[in-house]
Amino acid sequence: MEVSQSVPELIAAAQANADMHKLKIDETLASMGEEQGSEPQLNDLQAATSAIELLAVDIFAVFEARMQHHFKRGPFSRKLKALLTRAGQPELAHKIYQYYLAINVLKHGIGSSHRELLQFPNQFFDVKSAKDSDASGSLIDVTAQGFFEGLTTAILESYTFLER
Repeated sequence: MEVSQSVPELIAAAQANADMHKLKIDETLASMGEEQGSEPQLNDLQAATSAIELLAVDIFAVFEARMQHHFKRGPFSRKLKALLTRAGQPELAHKIYQYYLAINVLKHGIGSSHRELLQFPNQFFDVKSAKDSDASGSLIDVTAQGFFEGLTTAILESYTFLER
């Protein structure tokens, strides 16, 4: 019987995969230069961006599933935010909650999570309004410097807090 990977191991693997896709994006953008991108290049960019979005959604879902046992019932992320806040970790509570909302936006698009994210005066990542989203329709820029790293750091810090 195979031993399943720990949350930190899964996060490290997700980070390595995201880094690989970000490298592909950087290489494609560099090869495009100042010229308009060809259809294959644009497809490569879209595929790499979609892969990072899926990695973000998947790693948060794994974290939530593995840590749900710390709470009896109800919405995991809201309960985690409340627990962290009560424990004197308001910045981590705010950060993990913003990433939870971002994951909901990646999964569902415009809705209550998107509206709530837009209300935060200080966001940990770029959130676009519906009218400002680009041709891909992406409301969260997962390719921006620090997005995936911030997500995985918030997950690891929350994991460490819960497992102490």
